[in-house]
Amino acid sequence: MNAPVTHKAELAVSSGHWLDIARSLGEEFSKRAADHDRAGSFVHDNYRDLRRNRFFSAGIPVLLGGGGANYDDLSSIIREIARHCGSTALAFAMHTHPLAANVFKHLRGDEAATNTLRKLALDELVIAGTGANDWLESSGTAQPVKGGYLINARKRFVSGASGADLLVTSASCATDNGAEILHFAIPLSGNGVSLVKTWDSLGMRSTGSHDVVLENVFVPENRIVGRRPAGVWHPMWNVILPSAMPLIVSAYVGLAESAAEHAVDAASNHSADLASAVGEMNNYLTTAQLALADMVRLNNNHGFTPSNALSSDILARKTIAAEAVKATVERAADLVGGPGFFRGHPVERIVRDIRAAHFHPLPVRRQHNFSGRIVLGLDPVSPKDPA
Repeated sequence: MNAPVTHKAELAVSSGHWLDIARSLGEEFSKRAADHDRAGSFVHDNYRDLRRNRFFSAGIPVLLGGGGANYDDLSSIIREIARHCGSTALAFAMHTHPLAANVFKHLRGDEAATNTLRKLALDELVIAGTGANDWLESSGTAQPVKGGYLINARKRFVSGASGADLLVTSASCATDNGAEILHFAIPLSGNGVSLVKTWDSLGMRSTGSHDVVLENVFVPENRIVGRRPAGVWHPMWNVILPSAMPLIVSAYVGLAESAAEHAVDAASNHSADLASAVGEMNNYLTTAQLALADMVRLNNNHGFTPSNALSSDILARKTIAAEAVKATVERAADLVGGPGFFRGHPVERIVRDIRAAHFHPLPVRRQHNFSGRIVLGLDPVSPKDPA
C-alpha cells in the first residue's frame, strides 16, 4: 500500500455542482424525514433520487466512469445531506466509504480495485457493508468446497441493506493455523441471501440496517479479495479507517450543524439572555467541525500513507468529534425548549440520531485503549482486548 500514487489527475475533475445538487435534493429529503422516522421505513425515495443523479458513483474517478468528486467533496456531500436527513446521510456514507477505500487502492495500481470501480460506475451499484460490526473477528463460517467456499452467516446492523445491490462482508474459515477471515462481496439478490427486518431502533431509524442472512452462499475462490488472521490487528484496517471514519463522522457533524441552526432560530428573540448558552453550543460545534476537518486533512484526498499511528489519530478525532456533536445537540435541545420535545420536530429526531455515533469504531473506552497502546509503542490491540 506504500506504492507511489498514480493518476492523481483523475480526481481533479471534481466540481462544486455535487454540493449544489445535494442541497437541492436535501430540501425534498427534509420533507420526508419525519414520516420515515416515525414509520421506521427505509429512505427508498431518497436513494432513488441519489441514484438518478449518480451520487453513488460520484466519488469514482472520471476515467473509470464516475463523477470525479474528490474526498473533500464526499465529506461535504454527506454533511449537507445530514442537515436534512441523518438516516440518508449515514446510509450513503456506508456506501461511500468502501468505494473510497477502492479508490485509494486503484490509485496505487490495484487492478482488482480498478475493475470494481468500473463495475460500480457502469451500473450505479450501491454497496452495504458489515466490516465494523465484524471488526477483528467475523460472524459466520466459510466452508471450503470445490472452487470456493460456502458461506453461512447472519450479519447484523447492515446499514443501507434495504437499498443496496452488493454486500461487502467477511466470514471465518478454519485452517490448520487457526481461523482466517475471508473478505468478499456478493449480490444481495443472490441465491441464499435474505433480508430479515429487525431494525427498530431509537435513532437512525430509516437506515434500513436490517440483518442479512447468508445460507450456503457460494463464493468462488477468485472473489476472495482479502485474507487475514482472526482476532489480531491487520494492516488492512490502516486503509479502511482513514477512508471510512471521516465520511461517517461527516453525517454526525451535519446533524449537529442542523440542530445548532434550529437553536439559534429559537434563541433569536431572547438573544441577550441566551447569548452565553449559544456561545457554549457554538464552541462545541466548532470543536466537532475542527476534528472533522482534520480527519479529512489526514485522508489527504486518498493520498495518506497507512500506519498504526494514522489509524490512532483518526480514531482519536472520531471520539473528539462524537463527544462534541453530542454536547452541541444537547445544548441545542435546551435552547429549542419544549417544541423540540415533540415527535416530528427535527431537533427531537437529531437528539436520537446522534446516539448512534458511539457505535462506530471505536467506542470511546476502546479508542482510549487503542490509542494509548500506540503511544506506548505496543500493538494496537492485545489478544485480550474485545474483538
